[in-house]
Amino acid sequence: MHSLLYLLPVLACPVGMCGLMWFMGRSRHGDSQTSDLPGKEAELAQLRAEVDQLRAAQRERPGQNSPEDPAVRP
Repeated sequence: MHSLLYLLPVLACPVGMCGLMWFMGRSRHGDSQTSDLPGKEAELAQLRAEVDQLRAAQRERPGQNSPEDPAVRP
């Protein structure tokens, strides 16, 4: 029984830390799925527009005969 009392404080720290990590990870994933969706869609639209501008500028450059990578096309 005495050895169990000495073991209890030693196990309290790792068990508590695992519980906190699980709780924090769970709350972070739940919030990001609902609140950041409009912001992520706006950022995606902006990045797509930037890619289109870069592709158009690359096509307009004279003297460069490098074909586009077919894997990059949407």
